[in-house]
Amino acid sequence: MDMDTSRRRFMQAATATAAIGAVPHAGAQTPMPDAATAGEGARAVTLNVNGRPYALRLEPRVTLLDALREHLQLAGTKKGCDRGQCGACTVLVNGRRINSCLALAAAHEGDEIATIEGLAQGGRLHPVQEAFVELDAFQCGYCTPGQICSAVGFLSEISRGTNEINEAQIREGMSGNLCRCGAYPNIVAAVKKAAGGRMRSSSTSAPRTSTRRCGWARRRTRSSSPAAPTCSTS
Repeated sequence: MDMDTSRRRFMQAATATAAIGAVPHAGAQTPMPDAATAGEGARAVTLNVNGRPYALRLEPRVTLLDALREHLQLAGTKKGCDRGQCGACTVLVNGRRINSCLALAAAHEGDEIATIEGLAQGGRLHPVQEAFVELDAFQCGYCTPGQICSAVGFLSEISRGTNEINEAQIREGMSGNLCRCGAYPNIVAAVKKAAGGRMRSSSTSAPRTSTRRCGWARRRTRSSSPAAPTCSTS
């Protein structure tokens, strides 16, 4: 009996300890009201997102990424590195692509912001979205919204400068968006398809020099950033 009693008490204590230990974890996983909404420093901010105005109360420290995801529930824009290095959070502001994790929401009051949710029009996918689907330019899909928004911005930038682009320009122009699955060849193909007749032969590109390749573009070793584990030198 003493042994059974001790065993029952041990199991009860272990169960209670496990339950108490799970409380903070459960609380962390439950969506809670953002302190930035109710903080004393919060002020009224109106964001024009995907053609609609949204009236919010935000602290000045709230990033555009957090405003989109946590306050507007537009979760298509992804949080990756949160340091502006991976491109998963790319959105379009006044037609230009930016890393929303590095932008303060209040700084873009009055700007036209477009996210992945706003690219399709009239029930039809954007041409870049169609190309990504047709050419299977993704694997896990986490980086895909940022890749697509970046491609839309890139093609818009190109149209303001020249009517022709080549594959090397695509790789360079998209180099700020990382794909950990390595779907770069299909992404390039999708951007080429979306570019349509503006593509030209890349045979006139600059001669190859000593380079560092990190998935996307060949960059001169002198000007490249520190090598990531996935990079190879050639």
